[in-house]
Amino acid sequence: MAQPKRHTITAALPYANGPIHLGHLAGVYICADIYARFLRSKGEDVAFICASDEHGAAITLRAKKDGVFPQDIIDTYHETNKEVFEKMGVSFDIYDRTSERHHHKTAQELFLQLEKKGAFIKKESEQYYDQDFKQFLADRYITGGCPKCDAKDAYGDQCEKCGVALSPTELIDPKSTLSGRTPDLKKTFHWYLPLDRHEKWLKDWMEKGVHKGEKVHDPKNWKNQVIGQCMSWINAGLQPRAITRDLDWGVKVPLDDGEGKVLYVWFDAPIGYISATKKWANENKKNWEDYWKDESTSLIHFLAKDNIVFHTIIFPVILSELDDYILPRNVPANEFLNLEGQKFSTSKNWAVWGKDFISDFPEQIDVLRYVLCAISPENKDSDFSWKDYQARNNNELGAILGNFVNRTLVLTKKYYNGIVPNRTKLETIDLEVLKQLSEIPNKVNDYILSFKFRDAQSEAMKLARVGNKYLADTEPWKVIKSNPERVKTILNISLQITANLAVIFEPFMPHKSNALAEMLNIKLPKWNDAGKNDLITVNHTINQPNILFSKIEDQVIEDQINKLKSSNQKQIKFPPMKDEITFDEFMKMDIRVGTITAAEKVEKADKLLKLTVDTGIDTRTVVSGIAEHYDAEDIVGQKVSVLLNLAPRKIRGVESQGMILMAETEEGELAFVSPTKDLEAGNTIR
Repeated sequence: MAQPKRHTITAALPYANGPIHLGHLAGVYICADIYARFLRSKGEDVAFICASDEHGAAITLRAKKDGVFPQDIIDTYHETNKEVFEKMGVSFDIYDRTSERHHHKTAQELFLQLEKKGAFIKKESEQYYDQDFKQFLADRYITGGCPKCDAKDAYGDQCEKCGVALSPTELIDPKSTLSGRTPDLKKTFHWYLPLDRHEKWLKDWMEKGVHKGEKVHDPKNWKNQVIGQCMSWINAGLQPRAITRDLDWGVKVPLDDGEGKVLYVWFDAPIGYISATKKWANENKKNWEDYWKDESTSLIHFLAKDNIVFHTIIFPVILSELDDYILPRNVPANEFLNLEGQKFSTSKNWAVWGKDFISDFPEQIDVLRYVLCAISPENKDSDFSWKDYQARNNNELGAILGNFVNRTLVLTKKYYNGIVPNRTKLETIDLEVLKQLSEIPNKVNDYILSFKFRDAQSEAMKLARVGNKYLADTEPWKVIKSNPERVKTILNISLQITANLAVIFEPFMPHKSNALAEMLNIKLPKWNDAGKNDLITVNHTINQPNILFSKIEDQVIEDQINKLKSSNQKQIKFPPMKDEITFDEFMKMDIRVGTITAAEKVEKADKLLKLTVDTGIDTRTVVSGIAEHYDAEDIVGQKVSVLLNLAPRKIRGVESQGMILMAETEEGELAFVSPTKDLEAGNTIR
């Protein structure tokens, strides 16, 4: 593979249904920005692309919850999140919107192009349908048990716990998020992307880096979890996946028989990278095709682990079917960031929101960037804690980097009125330090190109440690009295280290690097100058030094911890009341006392029990997701409440003829809703 002539860098499109929190920043955007800034500093041609994902069920559900229109939601959160990214220094070349007309046009054009060449199959299938709301249930409109990891709250498109992509019909004990009821199956038709046709080349591309006979990437440079997740899908056998939905919000299917249907958000959203590039290229008098169709372009997708499959299987299949598009050279997906030992939770308000951090700590933006990079979940989940944030600021940024810079600049002001002195005779210690000065930027360079941003930043901090040790060993504040010429050399070298720190920290902490360049009274050098020992010329005058990193006091941290706990405790303990129903609607439900007469586990389903229930009027089979809470042999004879007139449906090949009513604790434990008196099976519950 030849060295790339240009770089297309994408960052996963955030849903415009809520604010950005630290988990989002650490998982995707800070690392992507480090990479983009680094390449720009090297003089590379870069297109750093992102946008708000403004379609999909998450948007309409949030709108319904808030009692507003979807457009109100996306307008609010697009602007809010865009501002957070800007203030955090995330340097997108464009931050677009998928609700824009130009995106709809691009997505529809590509759909028609693919449909015309026979890339899709159109077929009828049974999909879950909410009779109360007269709506098919796609994606976030339906939840249930994950068939892969047994999580209880997987969505119809994906399990957020294990990251696996799902279809609604795969869910265990599905429930409509609109009515809370078990949905019915109803026939509809959709366009499908037949992923099974692409298994062979996808496997070669992933395992060997080969596509259409050409070497397009090196699998050794990819993360194990990315290749592992992709190959697990391929090895399990790929299935056709619907790329349209029965919804009224999104990109309309541009066909006569597509009325009432939109493009699946995970078909439409990645195309947002392309439509955004088109808009950016047009505004900057560039050819967008250079960034998506030229084999000398490197395409890199930054994302979290829950988006891996979409960027390593579904989107590559789309690009490959389009013939002249390039495939990604790497997909450096991160794991998840936790907060104070717990998973980020929007519903429980267990989060540190980007806008709140910026409001509370406007002068510490780069401190947060540094900390999030230091704990980046590159290969496993990691944890953000306020105590660790404080320690890294005080003990690393302040005591090491800030201390070295301050001592160097203050001493230069004190001894030489801020004028850079000349080096005289070099001693062994000077030569060793200059050697490290020349080597460290190269190591930072290699780590960044390998997507090892934690190691890269740590290596950059190593140069500050070298500088600190150099000053401590040479003690210019003592030597000045006996050998002032020697001090000139020490401070000249220290100033060269300082200038290099400004260069190599710019991808990580752009605001502080520019502040440091301002103190040195120089234009920030580019990366190709890093490692040089003459970045600041003799007789150059530096500006007045300022403190780069202020100490964070204990009380500030305690306040943030208390704020987090308090906001979490204010959340409602139980879910809110569902939508109101009429008495007539309630009376349609036939709930009876029943007796479990037999129970057994459902094959290959850890959560499911097959129950035989005496209802007083008949004996029927009910499949219930209670195997994690009850052993089959222990519940024979148990009196239960059973909903009789629920339409039968097949669950794991077993026809279930009703529903056992259960109560659920906040911790997810289930208990039977049973009569307190010894009532006969068949008695009505009302």
